[in-house]
Amino acid sequence: MHAKNLVESAIDASNYIFERKLVSGKAGNVSARFKDSEIDIIAITPTGVSLAEVNPKNMVMVDLHGNLLSKGQPSSEVFLHLEIYKKKPETMGIVHTHSPYATGFSFSNKKIKRLEGFGKINKPYLEVVEYKKPGSNELAHTTAEKIIQEDVVILKNHGVVATGVDVKEASALAEFTEEIAKTQFISHMLNSK
Repeated sequence: MHAKNLVESAIDASNYIFERKLVSGKAGNVSARFKDSEIDIIAITPTGVSLAEVNPKNMVMVDLHGNLLSKGQPSSEVFLHLEIYKKKPETMGIVHTHSPYATGFSFSNKKIKRLEGFGKINKPYLEVVEYKKPGSNELAHTTAEKIIQEDVVILKNHGVVATGVDVKEASALAEFTEEIAKTQFISHMLNSK
């Protein structure tokens, strides 16, 4: 994938997850990785911009160490994305959402069961990363370690991080996670006394 296509794929994913109501306001962030000779180039959404308003002029490019390769300021979660890319070389796209049902689970003592529909089920529940301050190095390192053997994790009291072979797959996984959380929330409500 060329750098131009990389930026377009990250923009498409950003707009898509906003339209699907997986984020609102200026929440959430999206990135896509491109390997150019010896360097990894990451296209990441800018800080303080709604994912509905991400466009070629405000997307930010950084290298794997966070050095700016373009104008703009990357998402405050840039190091979370970079740590995941470093720990999971096969990952080429990352989506971080605050989708309402999955995030609701993150604020509760209930876990989200894995359901069929997005790969093999190896564990009964989605992994949870204990709460760390958003944007912190602690959150970046803890999430990267937890997601090495996973494709999605729930950030306690925060949201969802999904990875994929490209940003489109990561977006689909984030959407699927929200759907299974919604189904399980309804199930909990119907089964409560």
